[in-house]
Amino acid sequence: MAPRGRPNLSLCLSVGLSCSAFDAPRARAPGPIPRRSGAQRSTIQTVCKRTDPPKHHARPLTHTTTTKKPTDAASSGRAARAAARATPAAPARLALCRRPVRPSSSAAAAAAAPAGSSAPAAPSYELDPDNASILVCGGGGVALGVTRRLKDMGSWVWMLQRTDARKKEIEAMMAIVAKGDALVPSDVARAFDQIEDVDAVVSSVGGSVADPRADGEGNINLIAAAAKKGVKKFVLVTSVGCGDSASAPGDKVYAALAPVLKEKDRAEAALREAAARHGMAFTIVRPGGLVSEPATGRGALTEDSGVCGSIARDDVSQLVVKALFSKKADGKTLTAVDAERVTTAHGSGGFARFEL
Repeated sequence: MAPRGRPNLSLCLSVGLSCSAFDAPRARAPGPIPRRSGAQRSTIQTVCKRTDPPKHHARPLTHTTTTKKPTDAASSGRAARAAARATPAAPARLALCRRPVRPSSSAAAAAAAPAGSSAPAAPSYELDPDNASILVCGGGGVALGVTRRLKDMGSWVWMLQRTDARKKEIEAMMAIVAKGDALVPSDVARAFDQIEDVDAVVSSVGGSVADPRADGEGNINLIAAAAKKGVKKFVLVTSVGCGDSASAPGDKVYAALAPVLKEKDRAEAALREAAARHGMAFTIVRPGGLVSEPATGRGALTEDSGVCGSIARDDVSQLVVKALFSKKADGKTLTAVDAERVTTAHGSGGFARFEL
């Protein structure tokens, strides 16, 4: 496959595109990696330690004469117990450090529903940050910030990467690299198969104006695989300028970035369709112009599609993680901006915040 064109950084900063792209074919990943609870993780050495069983000494069998003849059942029972005592104990086996298999949210909802009732359109779900398995897809920037925050919360995190360029940085956060190209469906399938249960997916995958396929096709492959796997929630990071926010960045910016924005539109539409068909919760976050600076804490979300402005990447990461674990954000398409760097379709001004 021909190499992709590099992103136009100045344009990306104008509209908040996540223009990281993956750069190499995927190697075969190892088999499923089990998850453990917080308690299990802290005592794993103890849980997995081999212990010797207590020693049992066989007692010699003695025959006594009684005046009362025992019944056949009693006699056979005593013989069986004696034989059991005389049998050497089996050697201990290593404990399997695997968490118990849990039913899917849809299965649990079906079991709880009264007989004869219809299943709910959108099954309920729970995401526990301390034990969730989450696949984060994106080359860097927002995706790395999301991974760092999720690891701080205790989640199990995999990052889909095309190269090993960020492997050391990712593994230093105790996250796991899943090598693969979002544009290759078989790579995506292997990444999902590597994880025993995928509770949620966060994708900030993007390409460039020269080659925007990752913005559309790449994200659509991830959405399809997530729906097939039974993922509970999918958070898609796109950009201001998509869908009904097309007028927010201005005509010139939109015209320059139209190839990318139209592909992101396709991904947003595919996510809404998959969510409706499979009962998967979702949130779409559209950041404004991305700025590489420390988090300001001023990041804000709004449902106002006419709002634009800039925002630090780390602030976007914080908002994405909050939206991931908030049911108030389910089914929402939200613009993310710095509350002090806001413009609207009608000029500078305030906006209504969406509180999680």
